[in-house]
Amino acid sequence: MGIKKILKINANLPISKEVVISIIHTTCLVNSKLNDVLKPYGVSLQQFNVLRILRGQNQNPVTLSTVQERMIAKMSNTTRLVDKLAKKGYVEKKINKDNRRKIDISITNEGLLFLEEISKLIDSTEKDIISSLTKDEAYNMIRLLDKIRLIANK
Repeated sequence: MGIKKILKINANLPISKEVVISIIHTTCLVNSKLNDVLKPYGVSLQQFNVLRILRGQNQNPVTLSTVQERMIAKMSNTTRLVDKLAKKGYVEKKINKDNRRKIDISITNEGLLFLEEISKLIDSTEKDIISSLTKDEAYNMIRLLDKIRLIANK
């Protein structure tokens, strides 16, 4: 169903507006579906993203700024996300040896086990979300979104 029908828009929209509204609406739907999967585990999509970033460091600690720059959705409350994960025992924070003003963050073994468990659910949900697309359509969507991001990042 088209975005104009979903949102009950009767007016003719410029194509640019229809595309942007469609992207935003779809992003919200995808985020909602992924958050629904994570909700029973007490983590948000952003916390899940932090855990994946830390897992990718292969047990090497990173600073908060490194986590922030690698986040899918850039936000200012990364400190709070990390604090919540630390309270759950999924990440560990230590003062940086070279610069005492910085905090090193690393994923714990408990965090790795937790991530392994919920990653399977997220992977399955992601596959379900794009199940109506052929492989070629999925690659084409990636290519088209890459083109839009090039302009949007300027």
